[in-house]
Amino acid sequence: MVKYIIVTGGVISGVGKGIIASSTGLLLRTRGLRVTSIKIDPYLNIDAGTLSPLDHGEVFVLDDGGEVDLDLGNYERFLDVTLTRDNNITTGKIYRDVIERERKGDYLGKTVQVVPHITNAIQDWVERVGKICVDGSGQEPDVCIVELGGTVGDIESAPFIEAMRQFQFRVGHENFFLIHVSLIPVVGSVGEQKTKPTQASVRDLRGLGLSPDLIVCRSTKPLEEGIQGKISMFCHVSPKNVMAVHDCKSIYHVPLLLHQQGIIDVIEEKFNIKPIPNPAAQALFTKWKQLADRNTRYDDVVTIALVGKYTDLHDSYISVVKSLEHASLSLSRKLTIEWIESSDLEASVQQTDPVKYHNAWKNLVSAKGILVPGGFGGRGTEGMIIAAKWARENKIPYLGICLGLQIAVIEFARNVCGITDADSAEWNETTPNPVVIFMPEISKTHLGGTMRLGDRPTIFTDGSTNSITRRLYDGAGEIHERHRHRYEVNPEFIEQIENKGLSFIGRDEKGERMIVLELPDHPYFVATQFHPEYKTRPLGPRPVFLGLILAASGLLPEYLESLKTSKAAGSKPKLGRYQSVLSVNEEN
Repeated sequence: MVKYIIVTGGVISGVGKGIIASSTGLLLRTRGLRVTSIKIDPYLNIDAGTLSPLDHGEVFVLDDGGEVDLDLGNYERFLDVTLTRDNNITTGKIYRDVIERERKGDYLGKTVQVVPHITNAIQDWVERVGKICVDGSGQEPDVCIVELGGTVGDIESAPFIEAMRQFQFRVGHENFFLIHVSLIPVVGSVGEQKTKPTQASVRDLRGLGLSPDLIVCRSTKPLEEGIQGKISMFCHVSPKNVMAVHDCKSIYHVPLLLHQQGIIDVIEEKFNIKPIPNPAAQALFTKWKQLADRNTRYDDVVTIALVGKYTDLHDSYISVVKSLEHASLSLSRKLTIEWIESSDLEASVQQTDPVKYHNAWKNLVSAKGILVPGGFGGRGTEGMIIAAKWARENKIPYLGICLGLQIAVIEFARNVCGITDADSAEWNETTPNPVVIFMPEISKTHLGGTMRLGDRPTIFTDGSTNSITRRLYDGAGEIHERHRHRYEVNPEFIEQIENKGLSFIGRDEKGERMIVLELPDHPYFVATQFHPEYKTRPLGPRPVFLGLILAASGLLPEYLESLKTSKAAGSKPKLGRYQSVLSVNEEN
């Protein structure tokens, strides 16, 4: 049957459970096992869709339109799987399910209680979803990794902890493995590492009926001598089952660090399973080692200005950042992101905070590429428009995503088409020239789950054969990417805008919605209504992000020529082929 690995956290939240869980899953994949994952979020929201990015980080969108916690993005990227909305459990979902069943009379007059009804619902959900194939093989997963959000002892987590206590007996101890991730804080002027908080969190966990099989100690630096032995003694685990993950140069090093300490041997011993000989799985580990090494070895730097409105919390754009990283790594470039709060570019800031205004502009004009990501509301949009104008007029590579596409359209309409009062109906309902409008089928009364969401096709126009974007997608006539938006380009302005030179080269399946735009006679001016960042992979960067990094590095023309040569030769274009053109040894 499916083996279950539960990941809990102690001392504080945000200690890195998601990366530990993702890294463990990756290592299991390198042993030939099929892996799926579930993230439990104890909040009452049905999903993450209505949460502020500044409060909870990015809202990640899945193929089926599920708006979920950003950790599911980590799982998809590390495990190379396609998850569903059911892979994210919230308190809201569980209570809604139980209450709906009660209203239908499924409990036959019984008093509905947290125990057993809520806890049973949690267990049923985990067991059901843990058996669903997510890797395209059509086969049931071998291992399901369940991350419990928050911290042991949180009142919100109590039903889930109790459910997992019961679950270990439902599936059997031989199929249940608990990883507890805990912080080892450093205190005092000499930087002494303290184990008491970890001891306390394990004591709390055991008091709730769960004993960790393995403890992962998070720390800013490698553990001092004797710390692991002390934790082993007071937390009732074998010394070899206490592992340390200190701050690494990148998250890509975490699987390697865990592998060095034998985490897979410990898990396989508990589950009594043996690795499955699989050349592809073994090759995955080699490629991952190369990726981690590449992240620290190359000196060529590419600087991208990320002009957004949630830059105070970088996790608000975590998938965008990972997409830039993956594209940069594939080209052996080190990425530098200049975080620019879009409102800091606006003239009003020059009067109130000239230093902030000057620094924002300094970072913008010095960048080799500009990216305007998604977002909601009018705050900071004038600064985004200014950034798009700078990129267009000064031939700076530009990539707009979702709102970034709408911003590019507004800027072009104002400054090229002469529609000086062009604006979006999202933040200016009375504008006489709404070049961006509310989508007609979207609800205006309910925000949760009502946007255009999930995987949808984009059809390239007949005249787009030689466009940069289509060539980056290997000349495909149709592509699939994930969407999350309520507003779209107003069809009434399309002809006027295209007559001035901006091309809408990708549209929806009906040809009515503008999905991809491109500006000819520009090194790289591309914008998409979809969110390509949701499908990025460490070993498979998304084409439009790759195009931005190539253009910002001055390499795009050579790369496009290599694609043309490969196609003429009848071979499939690969990034590795292009790297050989650049005399980069991919095997290193």
